[in-house]
Amino acid sequence: MSRARKRRLPLLAQAEVEPLDVDGVRALAVGTVLWLVAFLILLPFAEHLREDGREWWLATCLTGVGLGLIGLGYCVWRRSRRPSNAQESSDDEG
Repeated sequence: MSRARKRRLPLLAQAEVEPLDVDGVRALAVGTVLWLVAFLILLPFAEHLREDGREWWLATCLTGVGLGLIGLGYCVWRRSRRPSNAQESSDDEG
Protein backbone atom coordinates (compact mmCIF):
# COMPACT_ATOMS: atom_id res chain seq x y z
CA MET A 1 0.00 0.00 0.00
CA SER A 2 1.20 3.51 -0.71
CA ARG A 3 1.90 6.03 2.01
CA ALA A 4 -0.95 8.28 0.85
CA ARG A 5 -3.45 5.47 1.37
CA LYS A 6 -2.09 4.60 4.80
CA ARG A 7 -2.36 8.18 6.04
CA ARG A 8 -5.47 8.95 3.95
CA LEU A 9 -4.02 12.19 2.61
CA PRO A 10 -5.97 13.97 -0.08
CA LEU A 11 -4.42 13.64 -3.50
CA LEU A 12 -5.46 17.15 -4.50
CA ALA A 13 -5.47 20.22 -2.28
CA GLN A 14 -7.64 23.21 -3.09
CA ALA A 15 -6.27 26.65 -2.32
CA GLU A 16 -8.51 29.00 -0.39
CA VAL A 17 -8.68 31.91 -2.84
CA GLU A 18 -11.37 34.57 -2.78
CA PRO A 19 -12.99 35.40 -6.15
CA LEU A 20 -11.95 38.76 -7.56
CA ASP A 21 -15.02 39.69 -9.58
CA VAL A 22 -18.00 37.57 -8.66
CA ASP A 23 -20.61 39.59 -10.53
CA GLY A 24 -18.89 39.54 -13.95
CA VAL A 25 -19.50 43.22 -14.73
CA ARG A 26 -15.82 44.07 -15.15
CA ALA A 27 -15.11 41.04 -17.34
CA LEU A 28 -18.08 41.79 -19.60
CA ALA A 29 -17.16 45.47 -19.86
CA VAL A 30 -13.58 44.64 -20.87
CA GLY A 31 -14.74 42.05 -23.40
CA THR A 32 -17.28 44.41 -24.93
CA VAL A 33 -14.71 47.18 -25.25
CA LEU A 34 -12.27 44.76 -26.90
CA TRP A 35 -14.91 43.76 -29.49
CA LEU A 36 -15.55 47.44 -30.16
CA VAL A 37 -11.82 48.14 -30.56
CA ALA A 38 -11.53 45.21 -32.98
CA PHE A 39 -14.43 46.60 -35.01
CA LEU A 40 -12.88 50.07 -35.13
CA ILE A 41 -9.52 48.63 -36.20
CA LEU A 42 -11.13 46.59 -38.99
CA LEU A 43 -13.48 49.33 -40.18
CA PRO A 44 -10.92 51.13 -42.42
CA PHE A 45 -10.27 47.79 -44.14
CA ALA A 46 -13.96 47.07 -44.85
CA GLU A 47 -13.50 47.21 -48.63
CA HIS A 48 -10.56 44.79 -48.54
CA LEU A 49 -12.50 42.45 -46.26
CA ARG A 50 -15.46 42.57 -48.65
CA GLU A 51 -13.21 41.70 -51.62
CA ASP A 52 -11.68 38.76 -49.74
CA GLY A 53 -15.06 37.46 -48.58
CA ARG A 54 -14.28 38.26 -44.96
CA GLU A 55 -16.83 40.98 -44.35
CA TRP A 56 -18.28 38.69 -41.69
CA TRP A 57 -15.40 39.74 -39.43
CA LEU A 58 -17.09 43.12 -39.00
CA ALA A 59 -20.43 41.47 -38.29
CA THR A 60 -18.77 39.23 -35.71
CA CYS A 61 -17.31 42.25 -33.93
CA LEU A 62 -20.68 44.02 -33.89
CA THR A 63 -22.37 40.88 -32.62
CA GLY A 64 -19.78 40.68 -29.82
CA VAL A 65 -20.50 44.30 -28.88
CA GLY A 66 -24.27 43.75 -28.97
CA LEU A 67 -24.21 40.57 -26.90
CA GLY A 68 -21.72 42.17 -24.52
CA LEU A 69 -24.07 45.10 -23.93
CA ILE A 70 -26.98 42.73 -23.29
CA GLY A 71 -24.87 40.69 -20.89
CA LEU A 72 -23.56 43.82 -19.20
CA GLY A 73 -27.09 45.06 -18.63
CA TYR A 74 -28.08 41.71 -17.16
CA CYS A 75 -25.06 41.51 -14.85
CA VAL A 76 -25.56 45.07 -13.60
CA TRP A 77 -29.21 44.24 -12.92
CA ARG A 78 -28.21 41.03 -11.14
CA ARG A 79 -25.59 42.86 -9.05
CA SER A 80 -28.16 45.44 -7.99
CA ARG A 81 -30.44 42.66 -6.73
CA ARG A 82 -27.74 41.00 -4.58
CA PRO A 83 -27.51 41.76 -0.88
CA SER A 84 -25.24 44.71 -0.10
CA ASN A 85 -21.58 43.92 0.47
CA ALA A 86 -21.27 47.04 2.65
CA GLN A 87 -23.34 45.39 5.36
CA GLU A 88 -21.12 42.29 5.28
CA SER A 89 -17.95 44.44 5.57
CA SER A 90 -19.27 46.30 8.62
CA ASP A 91 -20.15 43.00 10.31
CA ASP A 92 -16.57 41.75 9.83
CA GLU A 93 -15.05 44.86 11.44
CA GLY A 94 -17.19 44.84 14.61
